Amino acid sequence: MTGQAQPISAVAREALERERAGLRTDREKVAATLRGGEEVGDRADQADELQRATEVDRLDARIAEIDGRLRQAAVAGPPGTDAIGVGSTVRVRFADGTETTVQVGELAEALDRTLVTTDSPLGRALLGRRVGETVGYEAPTGPTTAVVLSLGDGTGA
Repeated sequence: MTGQAQPISAVAREALERERAGLRTDREKVAATLRGGEEVGDRADQADELQRATEVDRLDARIAEIDGRLRQAAVAGPPGTDAIGVGSTVRVRFADGTETTVQVGELAEALDRTLVTTDSPLGRALLGRRVGETVGYEAPTGPTTAVVLSLGDGTGA
């Protein structure tokens, strides 16, 4: 991905917002167990306290990462319809003649089987392409191609 603000699909946005809510809940639970300046007992207690503090730091870092990604997506606006980007819905025809509609996204676990992630071979090949272009990529069965038939913004439009 580039350093520019990238749009995000509505489904991916919802998945990130759900993840963030879960992380915030987890953080509250872990933070509530911290002793906050009180003297900690033996070394085992100190190690346990340190482990919980480290977990709070890890959760904070992931929450900040998600917040940043959501802010970046808001700045970028909706996916464009002139070239394929994150959040684009694309109709493609594969070399064997089959056609399918896929969505280019970032979060494989959050989306359905129509997702191609930006780090997958097809997803990387599609980024920046336009309707009518043929893309080549490495499929599990070997090198292949797909033709971009149409491009939408992922909103159903």
